[in-house]
Amino acid sequence: MTMVKMVAALAAAGLAATAQADVSNYDDLTEGSQGTAMTYKGISYRDVNNVGGVFPDGSTFTAGDLGNLLIVEDATWFYLDFPAWGSSPNTLTFGTSYVPGPNLTVGPLATAWMDLPSLSSAASVDMAFYENGPWGGIMFHLDAVKDGAVVASDTLTISDLGGRDNITTDSLSVSGAEFDSLHIYATFGAEYSAPRLMIDNLDITPVPAPATAGLLGLAGLGLRRRR
Repeated sequence: MTMVKMVAALAAAGLAATAQADVSNYDDLTEGSQGTAMTYKGISYRDVNNVGGVFPDGSTFTAGDLGNLLIVEDATWFYLDFPAWGSSPNTLTFGTSYVPGPNLTVGPLATAWMDLPSLSSAASVDMAFYENGPWGGIMFHLDAVKDGAVVASDTLTISDLGGRDNITTDSLSVSGAEFDSLHIYATFGAEYSAPRLMIDNLDITPVPAPATAGLLGLAGLGLRRRR
């Protein structure tokens, strides 16, 4: 292999390694509480449900009412009804409790932060939550944040068709800017709220490292000289 070809191959390999998306599916974790903070696949999860807020019926909650644990939930039975969602069997939920085994609990989420191991350019997350009933009108948010400032965001408003609540699935995604953390949270009007939520397949696309650009430049220079 010539030097030019070697540099080009290294550059291509470096680009693939640094720009490849990394998916957190939680399936290699043991079911149960992970504590109030955890690190998984380099992502640091923190500050769960440390806010007060309001529900659509006007009732309120404090920062201590919801529980602030990160919980890995074996949701095997959920996947029987939603086989195309997420990645069986585990999900991540929030609050204080879970049901051991293949049955599941969909815990409350008002807010949670995820600090990323490197600058990223895109992220998406699969969501399972209750709609209608007492949850209608609550809005989920996913903010991409860099140095404390929101640089991209996505929202989803929970269906408000009345009647009994039912479980459904959807996703949120952000892209178009570089960011170092994600903030997932829920609001009703101008205040925090706390719908029930499980997440899975948190998909993060890191920004290619600067060194990769240098290698690509060397490869291009070498190719031009060869011609």
